[in-house]
Amino acid sequence: MSDHLPGRPIWLELYTADTDAARAFYGGLFGWTVEDSGPELGNYALFLRDGAPVAGLMQSSGETPDAWSVYLESDNAEDTVAMAVANGGQVIVEAMQVGDLGHMAMVADPGGAAVGIWQPGAHPGFAALGEEHAPGWFEVLSNDYDATVSFYRNAFGWDTHTMSDTPEFRYTTLGEYDHSLAGIMAADGPSHWSAYLMVGDADDAVARAVGLGGSEVDAPADTPYGRLATIADPSGVPLKLMGPNRG
Repeated sequence: MSDHLPGRPIWLELYTADTDAARAFYGGLFGWTVEDSGPELGNYALFLRDGAPVAGLMQSSGETPDAWSVYLESDNAEDTVAMAVANGGQVIVEAMQVGDLGHMAMVADPGGAAVGIWQPGAHPGFAALGEEHAPGWFEVLSNDYDATVSFYRNAFGWDTHTMSDTPEFRYTTLGEYDHSLAGIMAADGPSHWSAYLMVGDADDAVARAVGLGGSEVDAPADTPYGRLATIADPSGVPLKLMGPNRG
C-alpha cells in the first residue's frame, strides 16, 4: 500500500454498537488483534493483521445501522467533498482532521451508497491487500449505475473500464484486468459498498464464522473470480469472503 493513487480503496472500517462482540468475532475468524487509541481519537481501534493495521473499529451510538465502510484515497479531502457534491453526491460527514493521522470525510454517491474519503497523514491506510485475512476486493452495488460510474470517474478521478454491459450483468472497474482495484455493479435494492476479505478456504471460514456466533448469508460458490461467500457477524453486519475455487 505504498503506491500513491487517489481514488483507490485505502481503508476499511467497522462501525458497530457492540465493539466487544466484534473484537471476539473477527479475532477468532481472522486472527486479528486490536490496538486501542485514546479518548482524544474517540477510542477508535485498529484491527491488526500480523501486527499491522488492516481495518478500523468504531463504536456507534446504536441510532444508525452497523456497517462496514470503504474509504477511498484523496489528495485533499475538502476538495474531494466539493467534487462529490458537484457531481450529484451528498455530504454525510464534512472533511475533518483526525489528529496527525490524516483527514476524513464521508459522502453518499448518486445511488445513495455511503463512501468514505481518507487523505493520509501518519496513517497510510491498510498495510496489506490481496493477502489472506486482509482486504482483497471492493465494489459498490448501485441502483443508479450510469450516474454512479460518472460520479466515481469525475469526483474521485477513477480510470473506468467497462467489463460487462449486458442487461443481465453491468460492471465497471477502477483500472483494468489484473490492475483493477474496485468495481461498480448494477443492482436492485439499496446501493451500498462491499468489501471482500481474503481467506485460504471459504467453506472453512464460513463454518468458523457460524461457530463464533455469526451466520451464513450466501453459501460458498465457485466463480470466475474465486470461491465467494457472504457471512454476517453476531451484530448482523454482512461481510464477503473470497478464497480459491475448489473445482
